[in-house]
Amino acid sequence: MTIHDWLTLPEGVKLDQLSAMKGGWFVGAFSPAACNSSDVEIAVQNFPAGYCGEYHYHKIATEVTLLLSGRACMAGIELKSGDIITLSPGTSTSFDALEDCTTVVVKLPGTLNDKYLDDVF
Repeated sequence: MTIHDWLTLPEGVKLDQLSAMKGGWFVGAFSPAACNSSDVEIAVQNFPAGYCGEYHYHKIATEVTLLLSGRACMAGIELKSGDIITLSPGTSTSFDALEDCTTVVVKLPGTLNDKYLDDVF
């Protein structure tokens, strides 16, 4: 039992846990979501060193990734902690964790089914 189990929330307040969200995505038009919105999607994600994601692109959404910690490679660019990379629609990338990493990813607009695998690389 945690302190939250005894907590009575004020009217208009909702409390969620990132661990209950799917893949770290906590804002978007999906379930579960702390805030359901088709305007934007937001995730906090952790990746172990050596993780290599699939090359993909978005036809509609712009993807903004903040590397909170670690080192990674996206779009052929080595990123360090604190770097923010913005990918326009149609820009292919993967996420390759060179070290253990934590990211904040924002996709806007929030567009479900807007991830296309790119096998060119």
